[in-house]
Amino acid sequence: MSIKAVLFDLDDTLLWDERSVTEAFRNTCKLAAESTGLDEHALEASVRKEARALYETYETFTFTQMIGINPFEALWGHFKKGEHEMFRKLEQLAPTYRTNAWTAGLAALGVDNPSLGQQLAEHFPAQRRSLPYVYDETFAVLDELRKDYKLLLLTNGSPDLQQEKLDGMPTLIPYFDAIVISGDFGEGKPSPRLFAHATERIGITAEEGVMVGDKLTTDILGANRVGMTSIWINRHEATRNDEIVPKHEIRSLNELPALLKTL
Repeated sequence: MSIKAVLFDLDDTLLWDERSVTEAFRNTCKLAAESTGLDEHALEASVRKEARALYETYETFTFTQMIGINPFEALWGHFKKGEHEMFRKLEQLAPTYRTNAWTAGLAALGVDNPSLGQQLAEHFPAQRRSLPYVYDETFAVLDELRKDYKLLLLTNGSPDLQQEKLDGMPTLIPYFDAIVISGDFGEGKPSPRLFAHATERIGITAEEGVMVGDKLTTDILGANRVGMTSIWINRHEATRNDEIVPKHEIRSLNELPALLKTL
């Protein structure tokens, strides 16, 4: 059966989210280092650790795992959209979470300064929003593929945060015949129901699509479960075990057009 559509993950597949987050942390921790003398790298590690630990204490944690919202997205997201009641709880929790995460990160390194924690909690979201990045090859590959395939964006996350990422790179949006955000649907990858919903949106069967993504546990597992060809983009040469096996593996999106012609 011929391939009719390509489903793409968003974060760290098309958008370079990891770079955006890393630079936002770096710039925010540098600001703190200037006033406290702390090592900015040590502060980043401390805040990341404290943020993860705090995030897991909330009643929203199980829901965020299922939808696909990580602790660092909660350090800058608003969570104002989405019908599920947990989005309203996240919206209420987020401001306090941000302040407490940064304050705890400072305190773990011996700096007891809640006012600075609040300042950093406000600085980080502004930094993250000012730093949208896309991989160099993204647009060229999409230009080539849209001539022959339907394109669908299938991304985990909260509706407003994922839309905000797209709005930060608005030239990306017109490439897609449909955009599916897990927070709008109510379940995240690897849910077979989410994949079924996505394929229905563009009128294909699972066998007529391929899923391209960087996460084995969501993108690849989800595609495998529904019988869709899975393509793992492994830019950092990560080592995997045999629990989740992609049908194909690439190092760059540049490899994708030629691979698709062989399927």
